[in-house]
Amino acid sequence: MQPYVRLFKALADDTRLEIIAFLAAADGGELCVCDIEANFDLSQPTISHHLRLLREAHLVNSERRGTWVYYTLDRATLDLVPEFHALLTTR
Repeated sequence: MQPYVRLFKALADDTRLEIIAFLAAADGGELCVCDIEANFDLSQPTISHHLRLLREAHLVNSERRGTWVYYTLDRATLDLVPEFHALLTTR
């Protein structure tokens, strides 16, 4: 159950859910941190905090390119959601 706990703890926040949705809707599947920050009325340290929690939960991947960091969804971790649903329906 531990992977599910980490996943749902990370998703149990409005801002982090919005970041996930924003990344899911991104053309090309990746976004610069500057684009993510521009879509929220939050400070840069707050957005960085949320992105760190998403990285630690393996929901997003990050890649530094020069001074910017680009984020993509980690589809393998997101696949835990339907797996969890299947667990619930088979019991």
